[in-house]
Amino acid sequence: MENDNKGEMHIAIFGGKAIRRKLVNDKWFFSVVDVIRALTDSENPRNYWNMLKIREKESSETELYTFCVQLKLTAEDNKERETDCADTEGILRIIQSIPSKKAEPFKRWLAKVGYERIQEIENPELAQERMKSIYEKKGYSKEWIDKRLRGIAVRQDLTDEWKKRGIKENIEFAILTNEISKATFGKTIDEYKKFKRLKSENLRDHMTDLELIFNMLGEASTAEIERKQNPQEFNEHIAVSRRGGEIAKIAREELEKETDESIISDENYLTEQEKLIRQKKKKKVLRIDI
Repeated sequence: MENDNKGEMHIAIFGGKAIRRKLVNDKWFFSVVDVIRALTDSENPRNYWNMLKIREKESSETELYTFCVQLKLTAEDNKERETDCADTEGILRIIQSIPSKKAEPFKRWLAKVGYERIQEIENPELAQERMKSIYEKKGYSKEWIDKRLRGIAVRQDLTDEWKKRGIKENIEFAILTNEISKATFGKTIDEYKKFKRLKSENLRDHMTDLELIFNMLGEASTAEIERKQNPQEFNEHIAVSRRGGEIAKIAREELEKETDESIISDENYLTEQEKLIRQKKKKKVLRIDI
């Protein structure tokens, strides 16, 4: 499981709530605290999980942590941390201990997610169609979705080139991605997310059409330079990533001169409900500080 733990984290949506998951040996593992947040609307799902484990041990002598494995998932601060995760069977056992009206709908959702994965292994085009459907339900335009899916393909091409030349660790991918972003937009991924008032959300899901286009240009340019120059040392990959991003930056600045308008936008696609929840949390923090 150690090698599979280096795979990419994915986000699934249940009831408007993001649930982090990771594929291990063709099996989905879900973040337990994310599942608890989705089922209970708890403001502190981590504490809820800790108390749940204690309660179950005292009442039934069941150790819920035995249904879990530790996988590295990206947290709200964009750092990877060991996180309690469980596969479908483990999650089903854990939610038996959670009093929630959402339990039954969640079970059906969980079964559907697992089945979809089996279908996607047999026919990868289904994954793309499912992704389109998810974005459409969230209100994205067809034009935006087409760019987002194209961006995923461009990103995959780039990561394949990096992998061919020995880039394996998540931290290495993150550093190189930051170099492209910094050169293209003048912001690291974390700085860009803060600018857009995001937390654990995927930055690309909150980019405008033009931001997606220039992000693609930076990554596509980097991939092409990787193929031509075939860098081997990590510092060489950094230089290539900067150059790829600079190509996108030049194009971005040319368009900004012509339109007299910045491409870089603080716009995001958070739902009104998500924005309202964050405003309430922010007000609560301010009251505590006072």
